[in-house]
Amino acid sequence: MERLIIINGELILPTGIETNKIMVCRNGKIEQIVSSEAYIPQADDRIIDANQQYVSPGFIDIHVHGGGGHDFMDGTVEAFLGVAETHARYGTTAMVPTTLTSTNEELMTTFAVYQKAKSLNKKGAQFIGLHLEGPYFSPKQRGAQDPNHLKTPHPDEYNTILEASQDIVRWSIAPELAGAVELGEKLNSCHILPSIAHTDAIYEEVVKAYEAGYTHITHLYSAMSTITRRNAYRYAGVVEAAYLIDGMTVEIIADGIHLPKPLLQFVYKFKGADKTALCTDAMRGAGMPDGESILGSLTNGQKVIIEDGVAKLPDRSAFAGSVATADRLVRTMINIAGIPLIDAIRMITLTPARILHVDSQKGSLEEGKDADIVIFDNQINVTTTISKGHVIYNQ
Repeated sequence: MERLIIINGELILPTGIETNKIMVCRNGKIEQIVSSEAYIPQADDRIIDANQQYVSPGFIDIHVHGGGGHDFMDGTVEAFLGVAETHARYGTTAMVPTTLTSTNEELMTTFAVYQKAKSLNKKGAQFIGLHLEGPYFSPKQRGAQDPNHLKTPHPDEYNTILEASQDIVRWSIAPELAGAVELGEKLNSCHILPSIAHTDAIYEEVVKAYEAGYTHITHLYSAMSTITRRNAYRYAGVVEAAYLIDGMTVEIIADGIHLPKPLLQFVYKFKGADKTALCTDAMRGAGMPDGESILGSLTNGQKVIIEDGVAKLPDRSAFAGSVATADRLVRTMINIAGIPLIDAIRMITLTPARILHVDSQKGSLEEGKDADIVIFDNQINVTTTISKGHVIYNQ
């Protein structure tokens, strides 16, 4: 079996950045990381010269809706593959396709298409499970979610959804809704991550949800409560709970627009790289020029405007998802937030892998793990993306 050999790179390893190392990959796995002197060439080795660029674990995007003009809610295999191939160009090797609040019929179509697309996906980022975003959200914090489909969780409905797909790995929910705690317990028993999102919960409700298994917060600061007053009394919200609950993990849309520099720095300082994942939350406009676009499916989606590097509602009253790619998230954290490269990389590799419990296979460059690798220059411009030992993008 042909080996893939990466030479002359600055390897971003769990122990730090190493320069005099060679990576040997075979059968989709990292077989060895050895010193240059210890490498023994074989006749059929395929050599990739990193030319003194960084060699990093592949980026893992745990919240993404679309890209390249496609959205997962389009309900076609072509859309799924188009999104995966678009984001592969920017270093993403694994992603969690994310739905929007929609009809159950659209959801069922998405489940069926996911299976087909996964089997045909040879040139894009790997699909590592589905993320349901909605429909159990607070109307007050709906953001760009369709208000016509918002509802409270009912066992008859969510059990039908859970029975329809074995691919769901996370479900974002407003935990203060009636029945949401019970749903969280159900998801936990199914090894699905319940995540807090589009919520007006107060701190006490978040604590109760955390105890029921809601251990992650979706796009921190976006569409969620902070300090509120009720009958003159102040209450802490979801944002405060994110910091007070040590075990809670969070994700942030680090495009430099959804969160300004001080908030990016605040999250990094008080949650840290081990509890904070970077996500794109990208809609179909990622990798596309500015102009009019659609959030969600082409048939039932919402018109949006892409300008200033972000998607906005037509009246510009709120953001409607990002158009970020994973490389941009890393650049933002380094250039705007001023955090070290190695921590920015951890937040888009090992931390999301741990959140989804796939860190035994992904998230770091270690022997025995999947050969998911991205090579980029010192400006985080991606030149090569490798998925399970196969080159899926080369500049």
